[in-house]
Amino acid sequence: MSAPGTAMDSLSAALKCNIIPNQEYLLQGSVLDQYVEVLLHRLRGLCDNVDSGPESFHDHELCFTLRAGSGSGAPIVLPLRVRRALDVADAPFQLRYVGQQELGDKNRPTVVRSSIDMACSSTIVEFLTELGCRLDFEYIARGYMFRKGRMKITVSKIFKVAGNKPVETVEPISQSYLVELSVLAPSGQDAIGEDMRIFAEQLRPLVQLEKIDYKRLGSMM
Repeated sequence: MSAPGTAMDSLSAALKCNIIPNQEYLLQGSVLDQYVEVLLHRLRGLCDNVDSGPESFHDHELCFTLRAGSGSGAPIVLPLRVRRALDVADAPFQLRYVGQQELGDKNRPTVVRSSIDMACSSTIVEFLTELGCRLDFEYIARGYMFRKGRMKITVSKIFKVAGNKPVETVEPISQSYLVELSVLAPSGQDAIGEDMRIFAEQLRPLVQLEKIDYKRLGSMM
């Protein structure tokens, strides 16, 4: 009898079969505070969890970067995010890698980028610090999550975390809510983008969900 395969063998086989959801399709927008209840009402009518209502969340997210040298001289920057639930005491921490936006076809209806999520223990922050990761910024996200098939819609109020102050004393960064429409799927399933575009059209004019070019946005700041 042959020995059972290792975890790496299983991972390699899953990658070859293209069954790992390692790409994120994303649209983003915002809605002013005075209109968020109207948007939530519309989402309740459009999404799957009509009877139970949306799932609420209250999370603390820390955004790290790991810089490493390369042969060409330009440093390689690896962005990593750690998210923990503040309203669920025994929930595992979440570690997430988010890659750069794919250039691809400019006519794509959504942003497409690599994304890998995994559950981890509460010692992940210490581990990343020992690894040499630098904490760039952190924030609190509080809001609601809806589902429509494979699509996930979040409506989040973003709060800034100031220094060593407790997370209970945070202040909102703006008078609006961040709205995100996303799907995690294996690579090559670009037809999802068209479904997302059609759904996003149903939320207008309350919120205009768009592709955000972060490189262009960063050069303007």
